[in-house]
Amino acid sequence: MTDLTSLDTLETPAAVVDLDRMERNLDTAASYAAEHGLALRPHVKTHKSPRIASAQLARGAAGLTCATPFEAEVMATVSDDLLLAYPPVGAARAERIAALPANVRVTVALDSVQAVDEIGHAARAAERTVGVYVELDVGMHRVGVPALEDALALASRVNAVRGLELAGVAFYPGHVRESVDEQDAALRRLGDGLDRALSRFKAAGLSVPVVSGGSTPTLWRTHELPGVTEFRPGTYVYNDRTTAAIGACAWEDCALSVLATVVSTAVPGQAVIDAGTKALGREPVRGADGEGFGQLLEHPEVIVARMSEEHGVLDLSRSDWRPVVGERVRVIPNHVCIVVHLNDLVYGVRGDAVETSWPVAARGRGQQAV
Repeated sequence: MTDLTSLDTLETPAAVVDLDRMERNLDTAASYAAEHGLALRPHVKTHKSPRIASAQLARGAAGLTCATPFEAEVMATVSDDLLLAYPPVGAARAERIAALPANVRVTVALDSVQAVDEIGHAARAAERTVGVYVELDVGMHRVGVPALEDALALASRVNAVRGLELAGVAFYPGHVRESVDEQDAALRRLGDGLDRALSRFKAAGLSVPVVSGGSTPTLWRTHELPGVTEFRPGTYVYNDRTTAAIGACAWEDCALSVLATVVSTAVPGQAVIDAGTKALGREPVRGADGEGFGQLLEHPEVIVARMSEEHGVLDLSRSDWRPVVGERVRVIPNHVCIVVHLNDLVYGVRGDAVETSWPVAARGRGQQAV
């Protein structure tokens, strides 16, 4: 059996995490939350790992945010306070949420009467109480109630359903994608809308103990938004090329890369690596440098210009570096969340030494065969 003690011994492509960088990312976000009196409830969609979730909780995270019932089932092994930041629509989804261990405080974010009724029914059947955040549309126009009158009516319905309790409101500022230093106008509009919403809830006599929002692109400016008590960044744990491009992190904060091997240099001006769409995903990068599907950690002037399923083509036109067949490279992906989901295992490294590894335990849906 191969002794997996260095990067050179890993079979590629492989997801590797620089432990020093990741730990610094975790520490910095935890310090920011403490400094501004905010509850950090990190989204596990990025790492999908109880091990990393435990590290976040050990640094003071108030609980965890999940997107799927399976993520919640896995994270219930390490946390007793979980938020499902996804509408619990459909009886099967609602029943899985309500079936989480009794010691876990469960909250869901939703924006429809149907979701209220379905999670309410599941909660009563499970003989438990489920908290509800009414989701507000603050500009992304994906989910969330756009009209305040409708949001107030939905909150009142939550209060009327046995098995549910109105725990707060939620929003996701995913439409704020400008560079961090260019977000002023967008955050001002967001803050004004949020302030109006909270005033209307208060005037209607609807208590919202928690105002939950935030994202990695807006992470470091969350404290500027009026009334926010909790924020839910996910990508910050590893960061990626997009996060760096918009200034939400430095290049040196990108902790996860895809280790790949150069398998061909036959065509002049390019090199081919063994990491294609099934290792890197196919999401474009946002920000000023919008080309390609990844960028080399050691040679940031080199991008993955195009891909097929198992091949990634490196564009060498802007670099004096010329790799040889068999050489190893590390690719910073455009969107790290997708890349993690493509892996069964992540390796933790310090320098070139492989120190540890952990499974991507919440990968997939956790569905049962029939």
